[in-house]
Amino acid sequence: KKQAERFDTDVRFGLVTKVELSDKVGGIHKVIVDGSKEIEAETIIISTGATAKYLGLESEERLKGGGVSACATCDGFFYKGQDVVVVGGGDTAAEEATFLAKLCTKVTMLVRRDVMRASKAMQHRVNNTENLEVLYHTELEEVLGDTVVEGVRVVNNQTGEKSEIPVTGVFIAIGHKPNTDLFKGILDMDETGYLITKGKSTKTNLPGVFASGDVQDKEYRQAITAAGTGCMAALDAERFLDSEAQ
Repeated sequence: KKQAERFDTDVRFGLVTKVELSDKVGGIHKVIVDGSKEIEAETIIISTGATAKYLGLESEERLKGGGVSACATCDGFFYKGQDVVVVGGGDTAAEEATFLAKLCTKVTMLVRRDVMRASKAMQHRVNNTENLEVLYHTELEEVLGDTVVEGVRVVNNQTGEKSEIPVTGVFIAIGHKPNTDLFKGILDMDETGYLITKGKSTKTNLPGVFASGDVQDKEYRQAITAAGTGCMAALDAERFLDSEAQ
C-alpha cells in the first residue's frame, strides 16, 4: 500500500456491490461501491481471487491457522517430519499429498468415493509414494484438538465405522471457487467461473477490462504468480490507455 501511494495511487476501501461494464472501445466502466458510491474508469483490473472450499465443519473453521490449511505449498514446511491428512480425491489433492510426502513422515489421503478423480498419472504418483496411504470410502467427521490440531475422526461411509487418526495437520483439497459472481453474464468465464483471458495477456472479452491473479488462474494459484499477472495487467491497462490517447 505504501509503495503504491508513493506513486500517487488513490487508495479507497469498500465493497464492490455491482459493476456496469461497457462493451465499446473507449467506453466508460462503472463500479458501484457499498451499494451507492459510483466510480467511473476507462480501465479496470479485476483481482478478486478465488476462495478455497471447505467442508463446513465447526472444528475445521475453529482450527484454521492451528493446523487446518487449504494450501500445502504455503504451509507444508511447518509440518516437516510430522503426520498429516489430505482431504480430497482430485488432481489438486493428489498433488498436495505427494508434495507433503516429501516433507512429512506420513500422509494419509481421505477419499470419499471408491476411486480417485485424479488423472491416471497423478494416481500412479500417489500409489508409488511409499509414505502416502489412501483411505477410500472415508470422510472427515471432525478435526480433533482445542487450539491446535491433534488428530481427526473419520467415518467409513459404507460401514459407518469410525476411527481416529493422530495428525498435526489437515489439508483440505476439494477445490476453489473464483470470486466472480459480480461478473456473471458480463465477462467470459469457464464452467467453474474462472475469468477467461486472451492468450498470454490479461485482457478479458471487454475492452479496457483486465483480470489478474487467482480469479483467472486455476493452475498455479501462488502469491508470486498472482503478483506477476498483476504487473502484466497494469502494463496491459497502460498500453490500452496509450492507444486510446493516440
